[in-house]
Amino acid sequence: MTRDPNTDLSAPTLFDQLRYVRDDASEPIVHDAPNEQPNPDSSTEVLGIQEELEIPGPEEPSNGRLPPEARRALVNLMRQGVILADGKRVLFEALCRYEALIQDHLADMYLRLLIDRQGGVAILLQREVTGDEPDGDDDDDDDEVTSLISRRTLSLYDTLLLLVLRKHYQEREAAGAQRVFVDIDRIEAQLTPFLPLTNSSRSDRRQLNGALQTMKDRRVLTAVRGDAERFEITPVIRYVVNAAFLEEMLDAYHHLAEQAGLSECEEPRDD
Repeated sequence: MTRDPNTDLSAPTLFDQLRYVRDDASEPIVHDAPNEQPNPDSSTEVLGIQEELEIPGPEEPSNGRLPPEARRALVNLMRQGVILADGKRVLFEALCRYEALIQDHLADMYLRLLIDRQGGVAILLQREVTGDEPDGDDDDDDDEVTSLISRRTLSLYDTLLLLVLRKHYQEREAAGAQRVFVDIDRIEAQLTPFLPLTNSSRSDRRQLNGALQTMKDRRVLTAVRGDAERFEITPVIRYVVNAAFLEEMLDAYHHLAEQAGLSECEEPRDD
């Protein structure tokens, strides 16, 4: 058999070339990249997945310590500020039943619950910050941090109305009345001596109606069904104005009203 001089036995045949290609493909191809840096995002992502798989997740949040009826009563108290037994007996009884738990919950928010079982009143009050608690550098900022109950200043007219209602409530309670009612005509009559302080010579029914609505919003008054000009004064007024403060304020306003009335009479008139 004649051998082709152009063919070298050491040179790979076509079969060998195909085999080499197949063998090389089975090995991983590695490219040198001396300047390439690892991607920190990818390594962190992988690490995060591993940690998430290895570390158990947080426990499910608890449903709280308060029973459902106590929670409903607490939510209503925080929304309205006052719960009256006459209007919401179930909520009031729940507040009485779970008072200790509710007090503990409110204490974390600088609040406290005052319950008058005999009067049928539950009131949400701001708890005074004790001396062992840290104070902020700014008193105003500290009050905002520790107070969930917004403070609103009453107008002079609203203040006078409140004092008149408190005086009437005190008199009727001393007479043995279990519930105290008042009509709008009596309120106007009792406000008359203070009119010089309001820069008015006569009662303004529209202004009075607005002030009465403010007292209803604050649960100091409740409307009497079937009579738009008659109201019940609730026991809440006892905790808004105490008896000693009432007498002090009434004396001061009476004195101011007398001075204002005298000064009006002494004003010179232009002839």
